Amino acid sequence: YKFLLTGIFLFNIILCAQDVRVIFVVSTNKIDDTSSVYITGNSENMGEWNPGLIKLDKDQGNRWKIELSYPKGTKIEYKFTLGGWNREALTEGGETPANSLLTVGNDTLVSVTIKHWGSAATKRNSFQGQITGEVKYHRNFKGKGLPPRDLIVWLPPSYEKDKHKRYPVLYAHDGQNLFDPSTSALGLDWQLDETADSLIKKGKINEIIIVGIYNSPQRIREYYTGVTGETYLKFIVKEVKPFIDKTYRTLPDRKNTATMGSSAGGLVSFMLVWEYNDVFSKAACISPAFLIEGIDYITPVLKNRKKKDIRIYIDCGGTGLDSLLLNGTEKMISALKKRGYKKGKDYNWFFDKTGGHNEQNWARRLWRPLEFLYGSK
Repeated sequence: YKFLLTGIFLFNIILCAQDVRVIFVVSTNKIDDTSSVYITGNSENMGEWNPGLIKLDKDQGNRWKIELSYPKGTKIEYKFTLGGWNREALTEGGETPANSLLTVGNDTLVSVTIKHWGSAATKRNSFQGQITGEVKYHRNFKGKGLPPRDLIVWLPPSYEKDKHKRYPVLYAHDGQNLFDPSTSALGLDWQLDETADSLIKKGKINEIIIVGIYNSPQRIREYYTGVTGETYLKFIVKEVKPFIDKTYRTLPDRKNTATMGSSAGGLVSFMLVWEYNDVFSKAACISPAFLIEGIDYITPVLKNRKKKDIRIYIDCGGTGLDSLLLNGTEKMISALKKRGYKKGKDYNWFFDKTGGHNEQNWARRLWRPLEFLYGSK
């Protein structure tokens, strides 16, 4: 969600010539002289969710101020921090608030008072700093034409016990948000490790290897259509996958290769299985950005007359930012039906009426795509 709206911002730059000003003024209890107030959010001039990049100017007393410009109609999402997610703005009751939302109309003054700073969400998270199962890290993995990034590989329970067994592989985007709340953008992870481990031990899914591919500062361009998006797809197909197949005991054929992501990551997951279905056979597209603000991946599906041998899981919530994506997911389901895809066999679709666009909601319904793609029955 935070990354999706960055894309909306970029498209609006093209569509809207006249920028308007948004002035943010933060009043806060006295903080120590070494601390500063930062704004972070979904646009480039807010640091694209880097909590310690965009510093407000000290105004007077305990007030901080910054002026940003946006095209009219831009939807922005933001929070305030003291430089890190462990020191973000909290509510009066010491709770972690939802992201603040604003659709830019005319020149706007946003004035807020913040009394508490901290990391309530991380403190409440029962999985704080914990990863269930064994993971391996491959730091600073380099790809042609893209910034380097980390890979995190989650190994199934029997991996070290059965040295001859090989496993299907799930390639998941936004890797830092999947397993570990301490690396996740907002202190809450997908709990993909806990969910996969539980389903495997209950016999509900087959064992799999999960490869988390960290995002980069170019996330929006990598996860959308265009030159950088195509470079990212090739990076996974020609560099990440061969490395994983060489390093781990995988089942490398297309039948056993899948991808998963949310928001813009849901879109790029569909793009991978659609454009490289000789390599990938399955995808999970969670709250995907199929059709919004200049993005249209419905048309390529309708233009393709030949039914591809793929399986797709798609879901979407009905509240907040997910409500903006619902039209696109419904149109994608309609497009798949027109091309002969059958529900329950070729695709599965779930609408979470009360679901929002965040890691907590994705974690809650994550068992659905895993069972559809890897069900043991």
